[in-house]
Amino acid sequence: MEGKIIVVTSGKGGVGKTTATSSIGAALALEGKRVAIVDMDIGLRNLDVVMGLENRIVFNIVDVVQGRCKIDQAAIRDRRIDNLFLIPASQSDNKDVLTTSGVERVCNDLRKKFDYVLMDSPAGIEKGFQNSIVGANEALVVCTPDVSAVRDADRVIGLLYARSLEPRLIVNRIEPSRVERGEMLSHEDVMEVLSIELAGLVPMDEKVLISSNTGTPLVLQNESKAGQAFRRIAKRLNGETDVPIEIPTHKTSMWNKISKTFGLK
Repeated sequence: MEGKIIVVTSGKGGVGKTTATSSIGAALALEGKRVAIVDMDIGLRNLDVVMGLENRIVFNIVDVVQGRCKIDQAAIRDRRIDNLFLIPASQSDNKDVLTTSGVERVCNDLRKKFDYVLMDSPAGIEKGFQNSIVGANEALVVCTPDVSAVRDADRVIGLLYARSLEPRLIVNRIEPSRVERGEMLSHEDVMEVLSIELAGLVPMDEKVLISSNTGTPLVLQNESKAGQAFRRIAKRLNGETDVPIEIPTHKTSMWNKISKTFGLK
């Protein structure tokens, strides 16, 4: 049975797409699946840093597509999570160096070697995006609860539908206290606009920055609420339909509850 290729994309940069890709990939590997994460952001790679593998790069996805090496030579095995591999992007080439036909050929080979392949698409809708989706079976759209991110995500969703891909939504960096104050869109607002199936809700978590800076997988940090959310998303992707979607909530102190009840300031 061939593996699945899932493209992880977004309408704009800065919404946490790379963190989502690395975390979901790591979580799927923890479920016992053989997983490859492919950085398709040619010229601006950063998955290797997020995963703590920047010092072990020899070959990259451009080398694979152009036939300079085999997949097994470019795939870097993570030393902390069994069956998790990274194929990094090239830092010295530009996005025009890859062809969709070349990427599609490599995707067919990747399906034979891995249970899941996560393609970390560059933000936007240009050639890097087209290359990232060419071999995909499924799509995840990462969006933060702000108007500009939702607008750009809507454009990407339309392009995915045009390629017969049924996208699912991850609403990232939810801050319940700001939602309560009306300073941030709620996940219901985002879903109403985008009208696609929800894959999961991820709260704002300061441990994400620590994870990225240290190269430590977020899903290995038991106290990380974002890490827990990504693990639940991975279970859903892996076919566990009974995993509930947890809505991030704002913990209200007892004094705040009393003040609200009695109208105290």
